[in-house]
Amino acid sequence: MVSQEQRRRQLAREKFLRQQQRRTSARRKAHMRNSVIASVLGVVVIGSVALYTTGVLKNGDDDKKTNASADVTPSATPSSKAPDPCAKPAAGSIGKLQWKKEPAMTIDTSAKYTMKLATTCGDIGIALKTSAAPHTVNSFDFLAGKGFFDHTKCHRLTTNGIYVLQCGDPTGQGSGGPGYTIPDENLKDASLKGNKYPAGTVAMANTGQKHTGGSQFFLVYKDSPLPPSYTPFGTIDASGLKVLDKIAAAGENTGAGDGAPNATVVINKATVTKS
Repeated sequence: MVSQEQRRRQLAREKFLRQQQRRTSARRKAHMRNSVIASVLGVVVIGSVALYTTGVLKNGDDDKKTNASADVTPSATPSSKAPDPCAKPAAGSIGKLQWKKEPAMTIDTSAKYTMKLATTCGDIGIALKTSAAPHTVNSFDFLAGKGFFDHTKCHRLTTNGIYVLQCGDPTGQGSGGPGYTIPDENLKDASLKGNKYPAGTVAMANTGQKHTGGSQFFLVYKDSPLPPSYTPFGTIDASGLKVLDKIAAAGENTGAGDGAPNATVVINKATVTKS
């Protein structure tokens, strides 16, 4: 006959065995769960790398942007590419021109100057703000005279948040310039009210730092909320705005509101004229 003490020890041993079995089962389940989680994370990481290398995941501005960009990260699905409304570019190649310093002042700051961008999508006429932005206008007069802008692509179209077409980069990638920088000017222009660049404005792109403008500029085709950090140096004429509307209507290549224009926008010839 089992004594009371023996019975107590037997029950305690059985309880201990049951606890060990539960712990072993719990560890097995945890191991399986962690294996599943690790597998899922592996898929996520691999997928993220694939997205990054194909350019779907972007660092918010580049630009970027910051060449005259705002941090716009809309959620959208790329749509089918619209028909190209523009003509083929004129024959010719981009000149690889660079200078070490800003050109000497040669324009008459009391005179009126205009710039004509003869593009594949139509002519864009611009009245330049000579007295308000003399360094900028002088630089454009110099660069246009050297053929710097000829055969260059307008590489960026933004259709969400801000509404601009960006041009003036000989590399077509948003990273090129003439080799020198010019000072910011005219940042208190009367047109820049309420942190807004109105439709028809032509302004300098920059790196986000002061006095870093080069050759890149942007054409505003619809009122755009931007801080007054980009030199406004010209106003687009009515026919030029129609050209920009045509370019904007064709959209950009990401479907997210910020990318290369679907239209083939090439500056065949840029000319600055004293009037």
